[in-house]
Amino acid sequence: MVTEVTVERLVYGGEGLARVDGRVVLVPFVLPGERVKVEIYEQARDYHRARLLEVLDPSPHRVQPPCEHFQKCGGCHYQHAAYTYQLELKRSILIETCRRIGKFAPPDSVRIVSGPDLDYRNRTQFHIDRRKVGFHRVSSHRLCPVRRCPISSPMVNQALAVLWRMIPHPRFPDFIRVIEFFTNENQVQVNVLETRADRRVARGFFEWCAREIPGALEPAIEYPAAGHLFRVSHRSFFQVNRFLIDQLVDVALEGAAGQWAVDLYAGVGLFSLPMATRFARVVAVETSASAIADLRFNAERAGLAVEAVRSTADLYLSNLGSTPDFVLADPPRAGLGRAVVRELKRLHPRRLVLVSCNPATLARDLGALLSAGYEVASVSLVDLFPHTYHIESVWQLEWRGDTVATMEHTG
Repeated sequence: MVTEVTVERLVYGGEGLARVDGRVVLVPFVLPGERVKVEIYEQARDYHRARLLEVLDPSPHRVQPPCEHFQKCGGCHYQHAAYTYQLELKRSILIETCRRIGKFAPPDSVRIVSGPDLDYRNRTQFHIDRRKVGFHRVSSHRLCPVRRCPISSPMVNQALAVLWRMIPHPRFPDFIRVIEFFTNENQVQVNVLETRADRRVARGFFEWCAREIPGALEPAIEYPAAGHLFRVSHRSFFQVNRFLIDQLVDVALEGAAGQWAVDLYAGVGLFSLPMATRFARVVAVETSASAIADLRFNAERAGLAVEAVRSTADLYLSNLGSTPDFVLADPPRAGLGRAVVRELKRLHPRRLVLVSCNPATLARDLGALLSAGYEVASVSLVDLFPHTYHIESVWQLEWRGDTVATMEHTG
């Protein structure tokens, strides 16, 4: 069905929300206030989905996308919006999500930390199909061939150009399905993430890559950030925005100091090492064997006393009989979850910092923590993912439960 709608707002996930006969319609690549012609192609019980056919009344914030593949490639969602406006949209979406899912009102003041909106990704995954390289098309697993990605760093794009030259050669393993480049802008780590039938890639392929991609044979990348040097091995996670890593750490650890700090989901130690210069004791908790090995190496090389514990966050917390002064948690998109929230409520450290890349799971976790006695001291939106719907935010929480209990008792 083809119809015209007016976009009310954007929602988390990159789509605009409009209505037809009172029913919600979700449509991508639009902006609030725009009148657009759409084709409804999916009708669910609670909403419809539509594809954009024409913008009839464009927003003054609409701009020419910097990438020729925008609206075909599924990697970016907001390139049609001026970058300063994207930041305001993300702030609004973060606040609305917290109100709707977490059932609480965030502070009116949400600090925004941003950097360059292009060339920022130090890690990019590319799909390979029929000897072509690119990304999945919008809402599809079909390939959109791409020879340059404007949001990826110069070294990633150089490696992509090399890959395009290699692919036509008969030597190229045609069973490779997903390849990832991670760079410190001097070297590039080459990770084969997916192959057909789980076939293994021989060392000779990486030796071939190394002829034109410096670092392709190295077991790890050395990444300088936040005043330290981090070894990041092939299976270890590291933040993807090369311009904002230092600022992210600064915001998360703003005003942090004391005797005992815990870093949950610590990775290779991005937060743990700076914490060790602020606290007498730092415990870093991580489940990945690769990341925990990198973390121990990074701390030892830096001469910092960090206790690296390989454990899940909930198991580590459940074994604590005393409370740390400070806890930082940077969980994956799934968020903290009930078990970790339960243990944090039991221990209630005076200061708790949540670093989140998913407003929906963040709002769920925050709602539970705030109802238990925490209070939001500050909120920062650190835009690690320009031109996409992803929202990274940092929440500084302070425990007020004892004060609230005392007030209720005396009242």
